Amino acid sequence: MVAQKHKTAAVVQRTGTTKKGFSITGFFAGIGAELKKVVWLSRREVMYLTVVVIIVAGAAGLVLGGVDLGFSALVNRFFLGG
Repeated sequence: MVAQKHKTAAVVQRTGTTKKGFSITGFFAGIGAELKKVVWLSRREVMYLTVVVIIVAGAAGLVLGGVDLGFSALVNRFFLGG
């Protein structure tokens, strides 16, 4: 218990702040402050990256669909006698 108090005091001393209660206005003010720090993408970058994601997802879907069809054919041929 003594070690815990010492540890807490050390953290308070190092950071210079104490633990405060929750404040909804402080919460939203913190969100606003963090959103001002964000470097947002341009509309062109968003469109380009959206197209890249759609193409990669489509290609992955085709590859996985082909693998699934291949395994289905193998299972039907060798295990189900089709």
